[in-house]
Amino acid sequence: MYVKNATTIDYRIHSGIVGGRWVKDQQVDLAQIDDGVYKVSWNEPTGTCVVVNVMPEKHRVHGTIFFPHWIEEDGSKTVVFQNDHLDQMRTLRDQGPTYPIWVVPEFARITLFEEVGADDDSLISVAPADLPAGFADRTN
Repeated sequence: MYVKNATTIDYRIHSGIVGGRWVKDQQVDLAQIDDGVYKVSWNEPTGTCVVVNVMPEKHRVHGTIFFPHWIEEDGSKTVVFQNDHLDQMRTLRDQGPTYPIWVVPEFARITLFEEVGADDDSLISVAPADLPAGFADRTN
């Protein structure tokens, strides 16, 4: 996840039911909850809602994803560069089914945390499968 600015993120998903999916310019709500604790939340054109608590100093995140039922049934339909398929994502969302919502809470370790500046479109510019070998293995 790249926090691009105060209202926008870019991100890639490397594994799981929607591994391979990537998104640019996702509008989000950002909030500082406490010293060193931040919350990023958003709603996607797919109907998926996401809330991620980020604790950079502890290299930890906790996220909860609220998947509509149609994604639980076949998440592969979303494994695209979403920006090129917005109308398709909205159509799939509207076709549903939406319920029951599949709630997926997860903890994760932040393996690489860098301050790289705002609004850099080059940071998330390719799909996860197109990254150089070893890219996801970097740590600090």
